[in-house]
Amino acid sequence: MACTSNPIIETLEAEIQKKIARGKDLGDLAVEYSICPAKEEGGMLGWVRKGQMVPEFEEAAFGAKLNEVVKCKTQFGWHLLQVLSEREELLLQEIQPEELHAKLQDPSFVQEAQLIDVREPEEVAQASLAGFEVLPLRQFGNWAPEMTTKFDLAKETYVLCHQGVRSLQVVKWLQTQGFKKVFNVTGGIHAYAVKADSSIPTY
Repeated sequence: MACTSNPIIETLEAEIQKKIARGKDLGDLAVEYSICPAKEEGGMLGWVRKGQMVPEFEEAAFGAKLNEVVKCKTQFGWHLLQVLSEREELLLQEIQPEELHAKLQDPSFVQEAQLIDVREPEEVAQASLAGFEVLPLRQFGNWAPEMTTKFDLAKETYVLCHQGVRSLQVVKWLQTQGFKKVFNVTGGIHAYAVKADSSIPTY
């Protein structure tokens, strides 16, 4: 959430609200009236996440409609704030080896899901899971530019490596590219072999 904030003295509120009603930009008013450290930037606070601000401010900000100017009071004084835009917070999603193993038994899952193995070819030669497309992380520069055209951003995408570290890096990157349903295989193929399918070799 991107916000602009303007701590004000109560007696100035009516005057400022009138200027806002006439179309005056809240950022310009912040430069003129605010005593906030961010006044020179028009009161811009940038992207704000829950847990970053005092409770009263957050309640007002996250309860406000887009572009609506709302008032709240905190320990720092009075504020007029405006939510300028919102973005969906992407949460890291993990899948346990046992759950992945169960899903892989369903042919329709293998056909519909996007399965990616980011290990190196020599690792894949030692142990692999059927249906996973190998995109070695060391060759990131070769395959990265094609990801958003080669794969469907809306489909479930599962990323695998040896122990879940490299795949986690790729999962986070895929999220920045617009992939909505991307999962990291917890513990990688090693955990899969130990917990879900002992027929898979460990290395």
